[in-house]
Amino acid sequence: MAQVSLQNVSKVFSGGTAVVDKLSVGIENKEFMVLVGPSGCGKTTTLRMIAGLEQATSGDIFIGDRMVNDVPAKDRDIAMVFQTYALYPHMTAFENMAFGLKLRRYPKKEIAQRVNEAADILSIRHLLGRKPRELSGGERQRVAVGRAIVRKPKVFLFDEPLSNLDAKLRVQMRTEIHKLHTRLATTIIYVTHDQVEAMTMGDRVAVMKQGVLQQVADPIAIYDKPENKFVAGFMGSPPMNFMDGKIIKKDGKLYFTEGKITVKLVEEMSVVMNAYMGREVVFGIRSEDIYDKLFVSEAPPENVVRLTCEVVEPMGSEVYLYLASGTHTFIARVGAHDRPQVNADIDMVFDMSKAHFFDKDSEKTLV
Repeated sequence: MAQVSLQNVSKVFSGGTAVVDKLSVGIENKEFMVLVGPSGCGKTTTLRMIAGLEQATSGDIFIGDRMVNDVPAKDRDIAMVFQTYALYPHMTAFENMAFGLKLRRYPKKEIAQRVNEAADILSIRHLLGRKPRELSGGERQRVAVGRAIVRKPKVFLFDEPLSNLDAKLRVQMRTEIHKLHTRLATTIIYVTHDQVEAMTMGDRVAVMKQGVLQQVADPIAIYDKPENKFVAGFMGSPPMNFMDGKIIKKDGKLYFTEGKITVKLVEEMSVVMNAYMGREVVFGIRSEDIYDKLFVSEAPPENVVRLTCEVVEPMGSEVYLYLASGTHTFIARVGAHDRPQVNADIDMVFDMSKAHFFDKDSEKTLV
């Protein structure tokens, strides 16, 4: 197993487009690191540079204590699982998993032992005689993972391996990969655009935007204490609700106001937000922190907002309410039995102890 370190790594394609810009991040030994961000943010290019499939324009890449910038991909002791499975159609599952070991001239007995061990870990031993066309999407993905496992590499690289699977199978494979990491105790770098995968799988998450690293932290820290508005809006489903407005003082207390909405800030925010008196800021609140007043006893009246319920979306264990106030819309995530009438006014409580404020210009988190 090995640490992976990227130091000021950049990738500039012909034409001057910087896909990755001065990326510095360290992945600890046996850590499960997730690179997450929207399409085109540079996360797959970063993975390919670690693998040796792309040459970094500048910066240094280390695997363990070894700088690998000029080391060919085959000599980096990594294994990569691709989004498209990349299985040979004319080979059986066994032959696909064994192919890399055969190229390295491993003895047949050791090849068989490694393939069977990996097949047992992934519960696919009964599939080893089948060809890819005889396998389901999830089974093909297991074979692709098995082909990586038999190599026993220092680092596993996963490039959006679940994006071709249906929703139920994605959840199942997510769990399987997580258990695999625990069992193998190996270093994994996992790329995805799905923030649910990032939140549930990673020991730490690195959020990227337009080639620039935005924040690296454990999933709960990313969710609760985002560094900026982009991270706050990207991580979480439904996304965080945002609204532009001003900070004002009334009766010695600070309030956020915009149009019909005025809510009081908690005392802990005053130290920072006093400096933004009368200035434009961005207010953010997550959907689970907006409650139906009907189900909240002793709600502070200064944090109650009257909104219009436009859509009620039952999700089974919970309900999404799509709410509107003038030009602003909000999503509230409430209990399964909370189903107000559509197009009716409803009083909602904003939990201001969990609210976020962002600088209007820099979009950096204030509190």
